[in-house]
Amino acid sequence: MTEQEIKDIVTRQRKYFQTGATLPVSSRLTALQKLYHAISGHEAEIHDALKKDLGKSGFESYMCETGMVLEEISYMLKHTPKFAREQRVRTPLAQFHSRSYKKPSPYGVTLIMSPWNYPFMLTLSPLVDALAAGNTVVVKPSAYSPHTSEVLRLILSECFEPQYVAVVTGGRAENTCLLHEHFDYIFFTGSQNVGKEVMRNAAEYLTPVTLELGGKSPCIVDQTADIKLAAKRIVFGKYLNCGQTCVAPDYVYCHRSVKDKLIKEVQKQIRRQYGKQPLCNSDYGKIINEKHFDRILGLIDEKKVVHGGGSDRSTLRIEPTVMDNASFSDAVMQEEIFGPVMPVLTFDSLDEAIRRINSMPHPLALYLFTSDKKAARKVTARCGFGGGCINDTIIHLATSEMGFGGFGESGMGAYHGKTGFDTFTHYKSIVDKKTWIDLPMRYQPYRKRNEKMVRFFLK
Repeated sequence: MTEQEIKDIVTRQRKYFQTGATLPVSSRLTALQKLYHAISGHEAEIHDALKKDLGKSGFESYMCETGMVLEEISYMLKHTPKFAREQRVRTPLAQFHSRSYKKPSPYGVTLIMSPWNYPFMLTLSPLVDALAAGNTVVVKPSAYSPHTSEVLRLILSECFEPQYVAVVTGGRAENTCLLHEHFDYIFFTGSQNVGKEVMRNAAEYLTPVTLELGGKSPCIVDQTADIKLAAKRIVFGKYLNCGQTCVAPDYVYCHRSVKDKLIKEVQKQIRRQYGKQPLCNSDYGKIINEKHFDRILGLIDEKKVVHGGGSDRSTLRIEPTVMDNASFSDAVMQEEIFGPVMPVLTFDSLDEAIRRINSMPHPLALYLFTSDKKAARKVTARCGFGGGCINDTIIHLATSEMGFGGFGESGMGAYHGKTGFDTFTHYKSIVDKKTWIDLPMRYQPYRKRNEKMVRFFLK
């Protein structure tokens, strides 16, 4: 798509938004209903595209992508009328007689830039929130997942005119053109490096942004943990989508006394969940492309591999891999892994673990396996992270009742449910002052008696 075509899309969306067509709640609900029915009607094509791009099974595609989007739409269909109402607030005595309220208002023309690892869900979940809030949207899916991007284009063009929702496909050139345009809000999910570029461009117009990034999310296992259950849930979270999940446990940080037992249970769970030959498992995904395949292989230290390590370049698959005796100076600990490689590190005390985690960039997620409630309170209070779980992995993002987002280096802002509606909404603070009374004390010339009245009202 050319630079001029992108400019024309943004211009048409701004004109459309200014007509007020997106403001009625009934229009927003109609848009969401259309999207729901279109997704349901194209489920087979969606899952086929995800299979081609990432090797996902139909079950995983529904569980982690299609089903989650449908759930978000259902939530917004139920709650948008309430979210969109004016919210009356208390009026101070000094403003007698007035009505004070907050008016939810859409930002206007918004841009959603999505990644390749969950290309359907991470495009449409924020889109649902933006539409519920009354915005127009330009969607830019990743060029790395072309089959899913094409299905997204098909579904959204079927549901909406481009002046309301438009899809821009392509690569870096299109990304650059979009970021040079003036949007009222930008929602970006992806890497930290690209997130910095998004923020630099947004600063040109002082455009507010939400950045959903990533980082090295730790998984702490203390000496009181249920090791068998911990291994089962860690293996699920780590190797889901072939490890290409922004909230996957990046590394396991366990108490030295339980490390050997944990590794044995992890090995059992890998065999149980993925079979003795994971590279032949049709339900096991693949790495998105050869570039990332080679990057992940470069992080594996063969001397430290205690499980897996094999790969198949023809299918872009890497076995679920475990590295024992890893250290914070290893190559695998210098960047977000974003693949099926699990380094295991040890600590001797929980305070040591907390200090180490807090010395690193804030992660998007943190997981803790423990039976000690005091330890859980300590870790969740003292460690900085976006969100997480106690005695599980990943599932904290699978609810519309809580916002999901990063913190510090792992991002800013959040979405899902009410939090997502708020992200794409500006709340105007309004005082509706009555005309039948006008207290004179605020006007000049100021008098001593007026000062006494002001002090009384403003206490």
